[in-house]
Amino acid sequence: MSGAACGYMLSRSGIPAVLIDQGRIASGSTLANTGLLQYSNDLTLTDMAEQLGEADAVSFYRACKHAAERLADIAENLNRDVQFKRRCSLYYTTTPDDLDMLRREYEMLHTHGFDAEWWDESKIKAHFPFSRAGAIVTRGDAEVNPFRFVHAMAEDACQHGLRIYENTSMLSVEPSATGYRVVTQQGQIETEHVIYATGYVPETAGGRWIRPKLTRSYVIVTDPIDSLSEWHERFMLWETARPYLYIRTTHDNRIVAGGLDEDLREPLLSEDHLHNRSMRLLADLHALFPSFSPQIRYQWCATFGESADGLPWLGEDPDRRNQHYCLGYGGNGTIYSMLGAHIIRDRLLGVDNPAAALVRPDRLKLGALS
Repeated sequence: MSGAACGYMLSRSGIPAVLIDQGRIASGSTLANTGLLQYSNDLTLTDMAEQLGEADAVSFYRACKHAAERLADIAENLNRDVQFKRRCSLYYTTTPDDLDMLRREYEMLHTHGFDAEWWDESKIKAHFPFSRAGAIVTRGDAEVNPFRFVHAMAEDACQHGLRIYENTSMLSVEPSATGYRVVTQQGQIETEHVIYATGYVPETAGGRWIRPKLTRSYVIVTDPIDSLSEWHERFMLWETARPYLYIRTTHDNRIVAGGLDEDLREPLLSEDHLHNRSMRLLADLHALFPSFSPQIRYQWCATFGESADGLPWLGEDPDRRNQHYCLGYGGNGTIYSMLGAHIIRDRLLGVDNPAAALVRPDRLKLGALS
């Protein structure tokens, strides 16, 4: 996702670029991407304001909102059907104890002009078969088929000059007369800039600033449901608990449910253990929609990464001139990928991007990165 977003932005801006992938396009973490495009973060605006200051927190949320809008514009104008659909999100309380916190978050969003609405318990019950103490409805979110979306962006980028080489591993990056020489097993690439969009394999990007916390997460996809009439406008759903449950529908009436994050890096490989987590997700889904009797069609476990402060690493490495990171660590990986593509494109064009300082790789002290 990150590499395709960068390739798209560069090629559409008239910047010659080459994209290399050691495997196939969209064969890495994009295969596990569940396709929720939400500008709200795992770290609420209220919590982010306490961490960064209110002005910077609002600026970051607005940058995420702009990235979501840009993704929508791209998805709706690609030559492929990428199963893109604009959606609202329902962010609901897991327990009544979360109500005051969630209400403060709504007030913060509303005060700063984000399209958010407060739903009380009676309104939730009127639109869904479950009841919660309160919820925030945000507008401007969307869902997409990530695999199709990445391929469609890559195809568009190729039509505008991007060159893509699959099954091509980067062996080293060396100084050269033009800037850098990227050495691969197929040959060498002379370039002025290097962008590392290496997903959840941060060590391949080098440098000393990228120290993520890598965990694992679980997802199920059901068989198609006969009727989703109880699911108001197919809102995307997520909760205040951490780790949280998240759920969405698909174009063919399937349900995607994920969560149960664990503090372990390696994906779970035992079918029995994976099935155990999948059944827990299915039980959580059934608790929300008791009339559904979904059958699990697909299930998987995948690595997930985040930073110490919940923000991605985007922009130029302060130790290595013209070497950039597009590492969308956090719950909004696709949003962060597009934000990173914008920041790096603007840097190459000499354009100031107000979000760049908030996500720069050296924003944290090294001791806080681990």
